Amino acid sequence: MTWLLLSALWLTAGCSAIDDDLSDCGVDYEIQYELQLVTNMEMELQTQLTTQVETSVAAALREHLKDIFSDFARDIDLSFFEVDGQLGRLSHEQHVMNNNEKSYTLYLPMREYRHLALANLQQNSWVTLTGEEHSNTMMLQQVLNEPVQSHQTGIFAARTNMDVLENQSQTFHVNLYMVNCAAVLLLESRGHDAKDVSVVSTGFATGYNVDDNTYTFSDNPPLVNADRVGVDDPSVLCYCTVTFPSYETPNPSLASSSGEEVYWQFRVYVKNGDNIVETVMNIKEPLKAGELRIIKGYIDSDGAVRPYDSTVGVSVTLNWNGGANYETPL
Repeated sequence: MTWLLLSALWLTAGCSAIDDDLSDCGVDYEIQYELQLVTNMEMELQTQLTTQVETSVAAALREHLKDIFSDFARDIDLSFFEVDGQLGRLSHEQHVMNNNEKSYTLYLPMREYRHLALANLQQNSWVTLTGEEHSNTMMLQQVLNEPVQSHQTGIFAARTNMDVLENQSQTFHVNLYMVNCAAVLLLESRGHDAKDVSVVSTGFATGYNVDDNTYTFSDNPPLVNADRVGVDDPSVLCYCTVTFPSYETPNPSLASSSGEEVYWQFRVYVKNGDNIVETVMNIKEPLKAGELRIIKGYIDSDGAVRPYDSTVGVSVTLNWNGGANYETPL
């Protein structure tokens, strides 16, 4: 766990005169921030990747995900609002961390605040912060360029009320929790070249409401480009996406013709001769914040993907002609 100690000195300039109204004066207080990395990453790597080849893939994934599943705060964004939200944001601070502990000197008048904190935003160009002038509109949003790209950092968020009282020594403790997640597709290539394969994922949230810790979803969920993870063995192909979580219930936008309850998908496009083969892989479990999920399979002689997990539904189109909302780069 990573600790950030924020020691705040509420300055009392202008509050010393005998006749002053002291209701808005400051006091000394302390905020302790703790990044809580609650993740299944190591368990997933150790239980899913067990062969000699797969253990080398696990090492590559640890390197690929080192800025995702990490409790190291590079930067922190601190916003203080009136509790009822009528006055909007009262104070805002941004700091470069690059450390496990750091102290800051701040000033705010004594009152009750709604405090929202975010860590690791500045190096994540595919997620933007919007609506930050009011607590109930403050939101992280996926940048919906085409193609949509994976998140570059593990993002942490917290929310709490802080009642800064007069003439009292106070300590506030704030836990920040991870709000994004990752999915990996590991394929035995069986003679297929990586340049003939592309992978996307879909079914994930496009926004995160910081104040109430909820996610927003599009009726037409975007396709997120899966980054290829470099591994030493050419017989395996590894792809990874980092996104906001899926629905915790079946996604109504991904309803399967077979009646399957689908939470999210991988879609794989393989050039096989003159054809492009599309495999839609229906995942029947939610992917939650802080989680890593690894799906394994192989590419058969027709160019279709066959998962090893029998609970993963598959739909194959051997002569795929493209769709209205996605053009494969093949």
